[in-house]
Order: sequence, then C-alpha cells, then structure tokens
Amino acid sequence: MATDPFTSTATSTTTAFAGDANSTESWSARVRTLARLGRHREALSLLRDGDPSPPPHALALPAAVISCTSLSLPSGVAQIQALGYKRGLLPSSDAYLLSALLSSYSRLSLLPRAHQLLDEMPLASTPPTTLRTAFNSLISGCAMHALPAACFLLFRRMRAAGVPFDAVTLMALVPAAPHSVVPQLHSLLGKVGLAAETTVANCLISVYGRRGAALARQVFNEMPMASRDLVSWNAVLSAHAQNGLAVDALDLYSRMRGHDGNGVEPDAVTLVGVLSSCAHLGARSVGLGVEQYMQERLPGFRTNLQLCNSLINFHARCGSLPRAQQLFDEMPRKSIVSWTALITGYGMHGHGDVTVNLFQMMVSEGIRPDNVAMVGLLSACSHSGLYDEGRKYFSAMESTYQLRPTVEHYTCMVDLLGRAGRLKEARDLISSMPMPADGAVWGALLGACKIHKNVEIGEEAFEHVIKLEPSNAGYYVLMANIYTDTGQLEGVVRVRAMMRERGLKKEPGCSYVEHKGRVHLFMADDHSHPQAKRIYELVIKLEHMVKEKTGGTAGTDGHSKKAPVPLIGFHSEKLAVAFGMLNTDGGEIVVIKNLRVCGDCHSFLKTVSAIANRAFLVRDASRFHRFEGGACSCKDYW
Repeated sequence: MATDPFTSTATSTTTAFAGDANSTESWSARVRTLARLGRHREALSLLRDGDPSPPPHALALPAAVISCTSLSLPSGVAQIQALGYKRGLLPSSDAYLLSALLSSYSRLSLLPRAHQLLDEMPLASTPPTTLRTAFNSLISGCAMHALPAACFLLFRRMRAAGVPFDAVTLMALVPAAPHSVVPQLHSLLGKVGLAAETTVANCLISVYGRRGAALARQVFNEMPMASRDLVSWNAVLSAHAQNGLAVDALDLYSRMRGHDGNGVEPDAVTLVGVLSSCAHLGARSVGLGVEQYMQERLPGFRTNLQLCNSLINFHARCGSLPRAQQLFDEMPRKSIVSWTALITGYGMHGHGDVTVNLFQMMVSEGIRPDNVAMVGLLSACSHSGLYDEGRKYFSAMESTYQLRPTVEHYTCMVDLLGRAGRLKEARDLISSMPMPADGAVWGALLGACKIHKNVEIGEEAFEHVIKLEPSNAGYYVLMANIYTDTGQLEGVVRVRAMMRERGLKKEPGCSYVEHKGRVHLFMADDHSHPQAKRIYELVIKLEHMVKEKTGGTAGTDGHSKKAPVPLIGFHSEKLAVAFGMLNTDGGEIVVIKNLRVCGDCHSFLKTVSAIANRAFLVRDASRFHRFEGGACSCKDYW
C-alpha cells in the first residue's frame, strides 16, 4: 500500500498502542477501536505500520474505510478497495467491506465509483444478503445526494434481479420519493409486513408530515401504543406544528406527557415544536410549563441554540418582551435566528426604534442579515410609521447586504407606503415588481385604502386580489368597509351580493384569555361561557361609562368625532377583557384575537384602560396593542 494517504500525526502513540504487550485486543480489533473513538489518523497508521503477522482481519478494513472517509481521503479508500480485491474479499464475499466502500464513495461524492463497484458484483454467485446490503448502501447514497430517479432505478434493478429488499431499503426510498409515490411505497410496506415496524412507521410519519398532518396522524394512530418511541411522538407533533395545527400539537404533547406516552420523556426536538405552537396560539401557561421543565430537566438548554431561539420567540409573541430580552442577553452564542426572533418581537409590539437599533447592533457584530431578518425589520418600520427608515433599508437590501427582495419584502413596503398615505407610490411599487404580485401584496394595498378611505385605488386592489384569492372573505369585508366609510351603500350591497353568490362568510372573530391554567374562549355575541351573565352586564356597564366619559362621541379609528354612538355589538375582545377584569384583582390582562382589532374595540379598550386603571395587552392577527392610561402602544398607527 502507498503510504501518502496514511501519514501519521501520532506515530509514537500508535506504535506504543500497536506494540502494547499487555493489550488483550487483537491487532485488527485495535484498528476498529481507534476508528470508533474518532482517532482516525492513528487507526490508519496502525493499519500501515502495525505487526503484519497475522494480516489484518477483514473487519479492520471497513473501519479503515470509515477513517479515510472521515479524513476525506478518497485515494486511501481506493487503496483499501485494492487490498480487498487482493485478499479475495471483493467484489462479493465480504458484505461489511462492500457496504463501507459504497457508503464511503457516496459520502465523498464519488457515486460513479460506487456504481462501478456494484456493477462488478457477480449476481449469480453473491449471497442474497450481501447483494441487499450493497443495493441498500448505494440507494442510501443516491438519496443523500437528492437523486430520486437514481434511487428508484436501483430499486427496480434490485427487484428485477430478485434481490430481497427490507426496511432499510424502503426507509431510504420513502424520503427520496415524490409525494405522490409515498402512498404506493406505504402500501408495499404494508403488504410485506414492514409498515408496523417502529422505525418504518416513524419514517412514514416524518415524510407525510412535510406535506400535511392527516396521513402522518393516521400512521401514528395505527401504531401500537407500546411501539411509539420518542421519535414517533416528535415526528407527529412536528407534523402538526409545522402545518399550523398548533392546538393539535399541544394536545399531542399533553398525551405524550400523560399515560399515552408510556414514560417517554420530551427532548429538545419535542420542546421546539411545542414552543412554536405556544407562540402561534399565545398559549402562555403551556409555554411557561415547558420553560420550567427545561430549567429542571435540561440544565444545559442555554447551549442549544434552536431551543433558546424558540423560547425567545415564544416570550416575544406571548407578550413578555422583557423575558425574551433577558434570555437573549444570557445566550452564550447568538445566531441570525436569535437576533431575528427579538427583532420581530419588538416589531410586533410597535417598538420600531428599538427594532432598528437591534438590527444595527446585529450588523455591527458581523452578522449578515438574511431575508427573514429583513422582513422583520421592514414590518417593524411599517407598524411604527418609520417611513424613511423602511425606504432606506429596503434600498440597502441589494446594494449593501446582497439580498434580492422577495414578494414578502414588497408586501412590507406596500404596507409601509400605504399606511403612510402614499397610496399611489405603493401602487407604482407594485407595478415595478420583478415578479407577479400575490394576494398579500394587493391585500396590503387594500388595507391601506381602508385606513385612508380611498375608493378608487381600493377598487383596483380589490379587483386584483379577488382574482388571486377568490375565496378569502376578509378582502370582501375590507372592500365593503371602504364603501361603508365613504357612504357608498350601493357598493356595500354589491360586495355582499358577491359574497352570497360565492358562498363566502366572514371568519368569526374569537378571543381567548388564559386564567388559572385554563383557556377561556369567546366568540362575538357568544353566551356559552358559564359567567356569561356577569360578563355581559360588565360590558354594558363599561359601554355606558365610555359613552359618558367621551361625551357620547367616539370613533372607530381611534379619533373622536361628533356623532352619537349606540352600543355596538358584543365583540369577542370586549367579552375577553370583561372576563379578565371579573376574575383578576390587578395586573395586565392578556388577550389573543384571531382577527384585526376593530376600530370600535380599539377606542373602547383605550378608554376602559383609563376608567378601570388596568392594562390590557391584545395580540391581534398582526401585532400587539398595549392599552394603558387611555392610550395604546400603537399610537393609533395600525
């Protein structure tokens, strides 16, 4: 063997190891031990310089192949392959060496050599288990390089040759398969009795979960309860969390922690999915329970970047910015995701100046912003009315940060311009986009037209947006509100007729409050809550107090206007706030709402915060509003 690939950096250590008279390990076993311990250069030096009598056992060569791969030495792998041929171990008599070589060539991106090695195997005289091992190794290699066509070509060749496949074969094929093919592979697994194996089921759950939760949940439900391990729970929980089914994800977490979990303890992967769902829902008590579990059972969690980032995001999105900031400050190492979580959090709370300062600090520390961070920054500028800053950073994306703006960035800019009343400028920006505008872009312009009561541009935006998203009832409601605000009742009738013809209904508003570990949900004009009588009595009382304080005048846009205001319907956020006031003596009341806070409720909550001397934190569909002392943190810019 040539010696170049096996240059030793620890010859004395290896020689001592090789010549240790007291060692009970065989010469070959010591090569394998060194490779297993990650001491790859020493393993290769021992293979080269060790006692050649007796010669290296066959099991030493696969270990040496692993060491060559770890050190990125393709020439060393080739020399071991040559040695294998010389000793009669190849092309077919030693499955371990064959598998190691095929895997090594795949990892070193030398797939042609791997295919050549497989082609040299005599199919008729090679044991079926060896053939299966060889095919599995190469299929896995092609899957690792995202070559699904090559994977299935090998699988067809394998079956044509009568080579038996196993769970390893199909677990390599399933992740590489197009989504439409996965059910066929699933059916094949069922026919041969492999679908019930835990590792196979886990693989199916993960693959199905990338495109939706229904089939992933079905596979999970069909698993025997005793077969579900941590990977099973993590896969099904992630499938729901990543597909926006946060309530189901938290229900699964509760089951996992209960009797259904059979003692399975959550790990960092579990908790990332749970915290993501808590952030989405605003489920503070569950998230706080997760944080307590981390502190008690995962003392080293601060070194887990993904877990810390999830915790920061949870606190920021659930209204606890100080805690998010504290966690961020305590992190020993911060990534772009850490900064983005905090930047986005401050932006949602309307602290645009803080967001801009954080962004500048991030850049000054040498962290280059990515597209997600820029969306968080531009969104913060939009919500805070920072027109000049937003324009500056949007322009700097390509010139300074080498980032090409995406549709999401254009949506932020249309929103920024629109909120600032620059509707024509926003429309011109849409016309200049290098890609087609989607529903979110035109929807941002339509929302701005609602703020500024611009019917002409609103109608243009509406025409575009309902072509792109014809079943999104929210846009029809926006247009109808523009007509209402401008006194064009014929337009209101026309839009409502369109909604009836298309079978569309406005999404019902709902708000919820957590109290003593329970979530209390309220719908508009809903009387189902056990305390409904007291809640409605308090809302009516507060409405009268608001009317008296404002002299019978209140606006729907945060400004007073000289017109009598009747009691407006019992919107869900009013009911939620009233429940919180009835059941707490002091402190901030946190409300989560699925839709944008309406103008009436915004004015109502500002005034009530002063009357009752209470603070209300309301998270609506896009941002936080903190009502205290008769004012809102958004400064009526929302």
